[in-house]
Amino acid sequence: MSLFDQQPVYQPLAAKMRPRNLSEFVGQQHLLGPGKPLRLAIETSSLHSMVLWGPPGVGKTTIARMIAAVCDIDFQAISAVLAGVKDIREAILVAKQNQSHSGRKTLLFVDEVHRFNKAQQDAFLPYVEDGTVIFVGATTENPSFELNNALLSRARIYRLKSLQTDDLVALMSRALVDVERGLGQRQIKASADMLLILARAADGDARRSLNLLEIATDLAVDDDISESILTEVLGTDLRRFDKGGDIFYEQISALHKAVRGSSADGALYWLARMIDGGCDPFYIARRVVRMASEDIGNADPRALQIALDAWAVQERLGSPEGELAIAQAVVYLAAAAKSNAVYMAYKLALADVRASPSLEVPMHLRNAPTGLMKDMGYGDDYRYAHEFDDAFVAGESYLPEAIADHQYYVPVDRGLEIQIREKLNRLHRQNQQSEFQRYPERTKDNK
Repeated sequence: MSLFDQQPVYQPLAAKMRPRNLSEFVGQQHLLGPGKPLRLAIETSSLHSMVLWGPPGVGKTTIARMIAAVCDIDFQAISAVLAGVKDIREAILVAKQNQSHSGRKTLLFVDEVHRFNKAQQDAFLPYVEDGTVIFVGATTENPSFELNNALLSRARIYRLKSLQTDDLVALMSRALVDVERGLGQRQIKASADMLLILARAADGDARRSLNLLEIATDLAVDDDISESILTEVLGTDLRRFDKGGDIFYEQISALHKAVRGSSADGALYWLARMIDGGCDPFYIARRVVRMASEDIGNADPRALQIALDAWAVQERLGSPEGELAIAQAVVYLAAAAKSNAVYMAYKLALADVRASPSLEVPMHLRNAPTGLMKDMGYGDDYRYAHEFDDAFVAGESYLPEAIADHQYYVPVDRGLEIQIREKLNRLHRQNQQSEFQRYPERTKDNK
């Protein structure tokens, strides 16, 4: 028996209410509903190694325990937070003993599996491969980033979702009436409205909803959960935000896409979610500057300055004034004309640089600070742009000869880039005319 299986004298309500079979399980109907793949695998004991990926409190540990119970196999558990290769070997040894002495299969549950490094993850591979254990890993992080390919290729990935508010209300209602495991013996009363408030505060986390319910019942006067008790329990409640994991990147992605999609309301919502969850405002300010360059660019150059100003306000004044300035910048960026022309042009130029050899700077573009360099032809035939109309030298090339005809920047037909495009097109026509005058035979050949 592992330490995971040793039952403490006191069990939190969330532990006592852990479902014992599929009919008691709440949520994850896309996996455990009638006819769904994971349910069928459990009902038919067609077990396979798997990784359960989802936010906290959605049933990862519960599913692993339920598989072992329903399929009548041994359950071993380790936590990657505390365990090392030695613990893995000990768990494998127990599994081998079960296999040789009684023929029983073993489910090895690895909580927080993403915390194991590559070498520790590799330690599972031979035993997953030969069937010594049915590997079930639980993670809150994206497996494709945190688990190595060898382990992923031997396991099926199941994505678990946050529980719906109705699911959490149903779970808490069951806990209130369950005499054997829940709060039924105490006959605690809670209205549907009170349970709904707790469910919303739990933010999709079943464990959290039951923990909040238990705290509320401990404070209840006359066994009645009142609004004043909920105010006391939820006074410091924060919405889900992990400051570095999947939820963090999902929310900053949503903020960026809302700005790009010109949704000021969407951008404000995700900004508020991140600030409310404890995200560093300086991180958001930095990303807003990125949005100004990537998605607005020269269609409205003021966007970049407004983003930088918001960052400066955050540095000088802190919260909440700085956050308001960031909100102002986010709304401006969402409403501004959009262009990713500079972003795409930079990517094309960078791709050219990386794909080609180190092309030399043309001689006419090289500076000649010494007499020797001037004698070698440095700066020969260079024409000073300010000596020409519009500060433009028709026919001049500023690229290496091998890529002299490459064009990276193509302004869009929005905002200030309309004028930029018109000017660049006019200069391009002047270049073509100059090219024809200097090399008529080359232009003729190109027609």
